[in-house]
Amino acid sequence: MKRLHKLVLKSFIGPFFLIFFIVMFILLMQFLWRYIDDMVGKGLDFSIIAELLLYTSASLVPMALPLAILMSALMTFGNMGEYNELTAIKASGISLQRVLRPVIILVVFISIGAFLFANNVMPYTNLKMRSLLYDVRQQRPELQIKAGEFYNGIEGYSIRINKKNPETNMLYGLRLYDHTQRSGNTNAIVSDSGTMKMTKDERYLVVTLYNGYSYNEEPEDKKNRRNRRYPHRLDKFKKQEFLIELVGFNLERTDENLFKNNYQMMNLSQLKYMKDSMLTDISDFNNNFQRVIKINNYFKVRNPVRRPAKAVNSRPGLNINDSIIKEPVIFDFDSLFNSLTDNEKLRVISQAMSFARSTKGYIQTNSNNLDFKVKRLRKYEIEWQRKFTVSVACLLFLLIGAPLGAIIRKGGLGMPVVISTLFFIFYYVISLIGEKFVRESMLLDYQGMWVSSLIILIIGVFLTYKATTDSVLMNIETYRNFFKRLRMIFQKYLPVRQKDNLHRVSSGE
Repeated sequence: MKRLHKLVLKSFIGPFFLIFFIVMFILLMQFLWRYIDDMVGKGLDFSIIAELLLYTSASLVPMALPLAILMSALMTFGNMGEYNELTAIKASGISLQRVLRPVIILVVFISIGAFLFANNVMPYTNLKMRSLLYDVRQQRPELQIKAGEFYNGIEGYSIRINKKNPETNMLYGLRLYDHTQRSGNTNAIVSDSGTMKMTKDERYLVVTLYNGYSYNEEPEDKKNRRNRRYPHRLDKFKKQEFLIELVGFNLERTDENLFKNNYQMMNLSQLKYMKDSMLTDISDFNNNFQRVIKINNYFKVRNPVRRPAKAVNSRPGLNINDSIIKEPVIFDFDSLFNSLTDNEKLRVISQAMSFARSTKGYIQTNSNNLDFKVKRLRKYEIEWQRKFTVSVACLLFLLIGAPLGAIIRKGGLGMPVVISTLFFIFYYVISLIGEKFVRESMLLDYQGMWVSSLIILIIGVFLTYKATTDSVLMNIETYRNFFKRLRMIFQKYLPVRQKDNLHRVSSGE
């Protein structure tokens, strides 16, 4: 390997890893900010949170890789242009393409790795992440009873305390309402003080109450519903202890097989199988809909002509089921309708309207079912194309970042960060628009998913050409000189126009 290639690779690899981890950190913070309400206050172990963040990081790699390549390429070649290294390299007869060759080879390997990662690793990590996130969101908050507020976190109970000693965990002015019988506030306990603590396995809550009363109301005779009485029972105690079962406070892992049919949890072979299955299902659905709508709705046969069974059986090759024959009959509907009485006409119109409403409802129902099937098919098609667009985007962003850095000749974290962010947002917005068009069946899957890559490719080829020809595309002085020449033209042209106007006014034209 030549020294020049080693220099370029060392200059590129360092910023690449640095920016990649920075972008990953920012995206993880965005994920935490989005789901912070679902995780705070539930007493999750650090291992659960670390596992969730690990799986989430793997799902964010396809978004972080292209941006890291774009930004690091801008920084690398921007620094080389700023310190005139590119100028010296070109002066020695080495073209920009030869300088880019080692970085292109490295990014090609990164793109291949991104494709293998998206096809083999991401379905597994998405499955783990989605199932774990679902379990975290379904878990109940940890037991936190605040003074002066009713706590309804325990199913079937409502608890209120007046004061709480944080040092001894003693509760004062405690009221507990038992709603497990679903009969209202018929069972209540009031005590001066008490304590609550969980068992070691966190399955039960041990409640110890001191100096209180328990109130119970039960029907005297459940059979006599008209004159039902509710006798009142009052029990006084100095100390009472009982257990409350805690349901949903421990993190219960859901079976991951419930999430395997999601399009984000599949590789290419699974997505292709689901696409073919969905296409077959949609085709069968359309054929069945057309058959049913023709036979039962458009062409109703109320009294079909039947042949005698003997005549049918006497002919070879015919079955008894062929005895129903729908023979076409030509009607003059106007004359037939006019031959009816007024009551018969009203009954015919009413029956026709009933048939039309029934047919309309059947068509709307099947249309909604078909839309649901098509939208589900589009998700599998989009995910299948995304496996390739993610890896190709890495190479395309290199074709933008490297020549653009050679043109602007600015390194560091200033201008490259701004420009790369703008390009990435532009690419991301175009990708979302194309994906939306595919979801709405306005474009085919490959058209909508590859339109952003095509636009980036055109921009990359244009920037590469400009960088190869030493273009001053991003030089501010070029635009300043252009506007200066434009202003000089206007200053030279406007006085002539003013003299012509004055001459016309003086001459009376």
